[in-house]
Amino acid sequence: MAAEAVTICECFARDGLQHEEAFIPTETKVAAIDAFVALGFRRVEATSYSHPKYVPQFADADAVLQRVSRRPGTRLKATCPNLNAVRRAIAAQDAGHGPEEISLLVSATDSHSKRNLNRSRGEQWELVEAMAAEGAGRFVMVGTISVALGCPFEKQVPRARVLEDARRMAAAGVRHIAIGDTVGMGTPRSVRALFEDLARAVPDCTLIAHFHDTRGTAIANCVAAYEAGARYFDSAFGGVGGHPTKIQYGEGYTGNVCTEDLVAMFEGMGIDTGLDMSRLLDVARDCETMLGRTLRGMVTRSGLGLLEGAAAHV
Repeated sequence: MAAEAVTICECFARDGLQHEEAFIPTETKVAAIDAFVALGFRRVEATSYSHPKYVPQFADADAVLQRVSRRPGTRLKATCPNLNAVRRAIAAQDAGHGPEEISLLVSATDSHSKRNLNRSRGEQWELVEAMAAEGAGRFVMVGTISVALGCPFEKQVPRARVLEDARRMAAAGVRHIAIGDTVGMGTPRSVRALFEDLARAVPDCTLIAHFHDTRGTAIANCVAAYEAGARYFDSAFGGVGGHPTKIQYGEGYTGNVCTEDLVAMFEGMGIDTGLDMSRLLDVARDCETMLGRTLRGMVTRSGLGLLEGAAAHV
């Protein structure tokens, strides 16, 4: 029996670029997103409606969404940290250039919520429920639960709390739930147990693995999530990303699981990603050129190995 395919959301243009101190020109972002869409990604995290005062990288959110190419079957996602952000997404949609998906954020701990969103968990949950009501019927809504596998401030996160948050998302009408290992504290064992419990807790929801590689476990954790039933994954070319530049938490490397490495692993396991393997590394190198530095992709340096011949004939 063939392995079930996966859907990978390319997060370079949002989660990746939020960590960059220098402003990336709008036309450069648009070119990157267009390349991701052309490569075959069916989900692309394009921008954020965060206030430019806090995340200046996305002051051009509307301009980016106006200019990017659209492709049937591909959804563009925008992060919405508050009610005004959802209303901006609705206005953009009414104007004909809005995102197809929006993501709503909660933290599994109060300490992280206050640092990342400047609100308590209780305050953020009230906001998320209002945002979900506002966006209902308009977008595919993705509820992201940050620090679900460990918190830089409170360390251990009770699994029951993450399950409670997932149920609350489902009750609010959010049917896609992203589990964020925000500072890479998860292990294959803890990931597998959490995803198995989540599948039982919210059986009608699509679970998304959003793992950061802070401690070098992200690829292994993706395998564990897949074995527990997850088929949706987030990643970023070059492993870029982390917290916004103006909101510091966590130590060391904070980036996402690296797209080119994740894709090469899945394809090597016989798991279809739906991506054009003949151009994967070209896009990875273009991302390095865009940021002006060598990024963390392993296969960008070493090549695709046994997949090389297959990629040449795509």
